[in-house]
Amino acid sequence: MLFRCAAAAIALCYAISCGRLPSFGGPFHPYADRAVPTALEQRTANAVASVNFDQRGFDTLGEEFILFTAVLGAVLVLRRARDEHAVSPRPGPVPPTVRLAGTVLLPVALVTGVYVVAHGQLTPGGGFQGGVVLATGLHIAYLAADYRVLRAVRPRTVLDLSDAMAAGVFAALGLAGLVWGSAYLENVLPLGTLGALTSGGIVPLLNAAVGVEVGCALVVLVAAFLDQALEIGTG
Repeated sequence: MLFRCAAAAIALCYAISCGRLPSFGGPFHPYADRAVPTALEQRTANAVASVNFDQRGFDTLGEEFILFTAVLGAVLVLRRARDEHAVSPRPGPVPPTVRLAGTVLLPVALVTGVYVVAHGQLTPGGGFQGGVVLATGLHIAYLAADYRVLRAVRPRTVLDLSDAMAAGVFAALGLAGLVWGSAYLENVLPLGTLGALTSGGIVPLLNAAVGVEVGCALVVLVAAFLDQALEIGTG
């Protein structure tokens, strides 16, 4: 009953909102006309990052916790059951060319992920994209070596804590807007110079928090599936 009432209210609000949207292909774009000037005013060269972390930061907070909750649910579902036991994974043969390519690409992928996160307020990319690159780059160790090497370079406990702490940091940064400003997640830090690495005020910090949370969450998620497939037996 609660879901039906909430769904009906959301559907009504959605229908009213859609009825007031500008026509497709028309010359009037109220959101775009405001988003780009606001991004430049807030010294954020990447307008998409300004929209995500500044103009609608509260929505991005919800998106981050959707991922956090999804990973938490997957880890709980894939945890070892009472009738399961741990087994030792058997390494398979890796061609020398794959091993060489992985050895070269692993540091490149990790550096690229850090770069995408750190420059999210300047160029296309940011915490979500950079976090995916970091998580993907770390799993090159699994392709280039074997599961035991991947397990050694991705400590589950540390990543679990980092995932939770990064999500908490994003939420905690919003309190700065309430303490020194007038709204949750308000951009109250010095804006810096447009185009500089430290520009954007609170946007780089939120980008970094999201990058850590997304990267750790995806590594933990894939680890849960790999553990279930390679380390857990039944009977």
